[in-house]
Formats: sequence, C-alpha cells, structure tokens
Amino acid sequence: MNFLKHRWNDIVEYVMEKVIFLAGIISIAFVVLIFIFLLKEGLSLFKTYSPFSFLFGLSWYPISHPPKFGVVPLFLGSIVVTLGAILIAVPLGVGAAIYIAEVAPRWLREILKGLVEFLAAIPSIVLGFIGLVTLVPIVKEVFGLPTGLTALSGAIMLAFMAMPTIVSIMEDALTAVPESYRAGAVALGATKWQMIWRVLLPAASSGILAAIMLGIGRVIGETMAVMMITGNAARIPTSITQPVRTMTATIAAEMGEAVQGSEHYFALFGIGILLFCITFLINFTASFFIKRKR
Repeated sequence: MNFLKHRWNDIVEYVMEKVIFLAGIISIAFVVLIFIFLLKEGLSLFKTYSPFSFLFGLSWYPISHPPKFGVVPLFLGSIVVTLGAILIAVPLGVGAAIYIAEVAPRWLREILKGLVEFLAAIPSIVLGFIGLVTLVPIVKEVFGLPTGLTALSGAIMLAFMAMPTIVSIMEDALTAVPESYRAGAVALGATKWQMIWRVLLPAASSGILAAIMLGIGRVIGETMAVMMITGNAARIPTSITQPVRTMTATIAAEMGEAVQGSEHYFALFGIGILLFCITFLINFTASFFIKRKR
C-alpha cells in the first residue's frame, strides 16, 4: 500500500511538473508571437517612411499632407505623466505600506489591506470619469489654467491608480522580513523608527524596488484614464500644466479611424513596438537590480 501511494505521488508530481513547464513555454510563446506580430505590422511603415523621422520627428500629424509620424511628442507626454505619477505615488505608497505593516493595530491593518485591494479592482475608465468630473475642475481652478485637462491631472490620477499596486507589494515585502531583524534592532537600542529606516527598509529593498517598477509599468501602460483627462494634445510639453498625449492614448484614440494597411495604421503598430520595448526594458532593469541586491 505504501509503495502504491508513493508511486502515485511520484506520478502526480511528474505530471504537475510537465504541466507547469508547458504553461511556462506557452506563456513565452505568446509573448514572442505578439512581438513578431507587432514587428510584422509596425516595420511595414519603414518601407515608405524614414525610421529616423519616426523616432525623432517632432510632429504627429497623421492626416496632414504629407503625414507626419514623429513620436517624440507622444513619448515625452508619456514620460512627463509617468514621472509625475511616480513622484507622487512612491512616497505616499512607502508611507502607507510602512503604516499598514508596522504601525497600524491588527484590526485596522486588515481593514486597510482590504481597502487597498478594493481600490486596485476599480476599472480605470471609472477612475478616469471620476477624475474628469472632480479632479480636472480643481486643477483648473487652483492653477488658474484655461483647462484642467493637463499632464498634472493625468499624473495625479495615475498616481492614485498605481498606489494600490505599490502599497500591496511593499506591504508584503515588509511583512516578509524575518521577525529576528526587528528584535535584533530593538535589542541593540534602536527606536521603532530607527528600526524601520535602518533595518526594515534595507532588508525589504528588493521587494520595494519591484513594487516601484510594477507601479511604473501600470502607469506607462494605462490608456483610458489618460485619454480622458490629459487633453490629448500631441505636442512637446514644456510644463506639467499643459495638455499632452501619451503613446497608449494615441493608439486607443486613432486605431479605430486608421485605414487598415495605411501608413497611419502601421505607425500605430510602430508605437506599439516602442511601448513593448520600453516595458521590456523596465522589467529587465527591475530584475537586474533585484537580483543584484539579493
């Protein structure tokens, strides 16, 4: 009986290993196929349009004569909104994660964790609508702008959207630090805040970095919210209080109007290739620094 049970466990383990291996291979294959599809469609643009003009052009006028497909304004719009959102979300996210993990009483901690996870589940288009109705008028009034549809509005809203991801992962990273680290710091005479600053945060730095990078990925890949509240002006921003257009919003706004097989159609796939490369670079950088830190 024990032999049969042991044999059955070996079979189950072998099958599960193969299933997990197959799932991993399929996932990688999907990513590769998506990238190949993007390359097939996006690189077709460069049969008739200069790659230099696409990557370094300062104007995005897809329906002008001749059309201009310079992605610099769209790229800079995405960068401005992303950096603004991260500058807002990271300090608040770190503070919230520390409070939930180390300061809040147990009963409050469970409530706050549930609320954070609930915020992460709100659809982005709902948050975009809320920002359009509430945040945009406030930004317009406070800064005395002709319109509240600006990069600042997008950055604030995207920071709010990224915070649940950042807080949740950071809180898990802080909680995963062994209790002996805390006890050792306190035994050496450190105060609670010294223990958090000098022991806890360095020990959880890899998880904190991962949370920040995932937050950046969430922000730079967001579409509907930024399309609704950033103004959709495809121009090079000189201030965060100006309307901008991001790369994701451009694809969402124009793909339905682009004629299939046209230069405009291929240019939107070119933006998709650029976004894919940026996302890959962010994930690769995060993985590199996390492994190096460990």
